[in-house]
Amino acid sequence: QVQLVESGGGLVQPGGSLRLSCAASGNIFSIYSMGWYRQAPGKQRELVARIRNSGSTNYADSVKGRFTISRDNAKMTVYLQMNSLKPEDTAVYYCQAYYMSSQATYWGQGTQVAVSS
Repeated sequence: QVQLVESGGGLVQPGGSLRLSCAASGNIFSIYSMGWYRQAPGKQRELVARIRNSGSTNYADSVKGRFTISRDNAKMTVYLQMNSLKPEDTAVYYCQAYYMSSQATYWGQGTQVAVSS
């Protein structure tokens, strides 16, 4: 089992930047991938970006070129650098850890991102 704690959300103007962090603790060695998802009011939760233990990444089309996912293995932390933010990026952002061996998924508590002038 893993514990995930997100931080870094907040209110930002359109065009601004934020960096989200997700600190993992517990059974971190078997994690296959970690990702960021978001859920806007009235909408389904959607994948924003994912990074696998190989280092490969994938992004939602809506954030390609603006968001970057990265990780610091020493700190067991995954980051989401968000640039050129748009009002439609407003959502609660969740960190996820996935274990391929058991197909188990764990979620953080979420952090609110609001993009507004």
